[in-house]
Amino acid sequence: MKNRNKLNIRHTPKTILITGGAGFIGSNLVRHLLETDDKIKVINYDALTYAGSLLNLQGIEEEYKKRYIFIKGDICNEQQVASVFKDHQPNTIIHLAAESHVDRSIDGPAEFLKTNIMGTYTLLACALSSWKDRTDVRFHHVSTDEVYGSLGKTGLFTEETPYDPSSPYSASKASSDHLVRAWNRTFNLPVTITNCSNNYGPYQFPEKLIPLMIANGVKEKPLPVYGNGLNIRDWLHVKDHCQAIDKVVRYADDGSTYNVGGINEWTNIDLVHLLCKTLDEVKPLSENNKYNSLISFVKDRPGHDARYAICADKLVNDLNWKPEYTFEEGLKETVNWYLDNEKWIKDITDEKYDGERLGSS
Repeated sequence: MKNRNKLNIRHTPKTILITGGAGFIGSNLVRHLLETDDKIKVINYDALTYAGSLLNLQGIEEEYKKRYIFIKGDICNEQQVASVFKDHQPNTIIHLAAESHVDRSIDGPAEFLKTNIMGTYTLLACALSSWKDRTDVRFHHVSTDEVYGSLGKTGLFTEETPYDPSSPYSASKASSDHLVRAWNRTFNLPVTITNCSNNYGPYQFPEKLIPLMIANGVKEKPLPVYGNGLNIRDWLHVKDHCQAIDKVVRYADDGSTYNVGGINEWTNIDLVHLLCKTLDEVKPLSENNKYNSLISFVKDRPGHDARYAICADKLVNDLNWKPEYTFEEGLKETVNWYLDNEKWIKDITDEKYDGERLGSS
């Protein structure tokens, strides 16, 4: 039995360059790191494209003005990335920046290949050039369970599951994973990788399933569910994910990969019914109407993977991590957050999104 009380520090972050830090997971990670470690400095590098917004970071610059810097930039711009390394000397990279919507990748794969593959290459090249042979540095790459493809009715993704991506998005993320490993093995660049399941929580772009259902539901608009709603996903609270990333960055061995999952499988339709039940409790509709009466089934996406489910035993056993949120508690907290932040939803939708389905239809 491993010692589950004491972990050996493998890496000490000092100045952290976070790419994609204005997105859903990125903005939550920025908050987590600044709140939990008063010695670090965070450089947030984000292009502010479709799902990234400074609205996700309101108050951060004022609260942490000595330890937080935002830079608008493209990870594919090698000259700009190199200047960030030169000016700020990060000793840690947490790479989240990516094009990430499956439907949009079906309609327009080129942007996904450019950002997710060539953008990752650019970061790796600049890191290697800047860090040279240093060992007190770490490049952490945040990836997805979608690289593994689709599961049958049984079984779980492990760190040894062969890659079998189904969409242009997941193929581009699989490619970026391989690049990170190659730079570790060929050039000895210190790296770690995490592959996570579906995240939920505050600041998620309103086109994603849970915030979309909440935003549509309170307006008594249809709640669109793909196909027959029987596709299964493993749901992970974003704050649990941020804690996992933090642990891997600090305590994981160089070159290691960890799967991060909520140990929490739901069919899409069961999730929507639970969400409707939660909304019925916290914000009832008029005239005793029920939210589940708004559910409508829409055309499925091409190549829609049937089931994702992660085995997170390696992370639990090696690094003493486990999800703190139960799904029912986390979902209720998430619903209340969106109901309490209607202005954020309105501002985001006015700025970026009209509420319609994005990508393939």
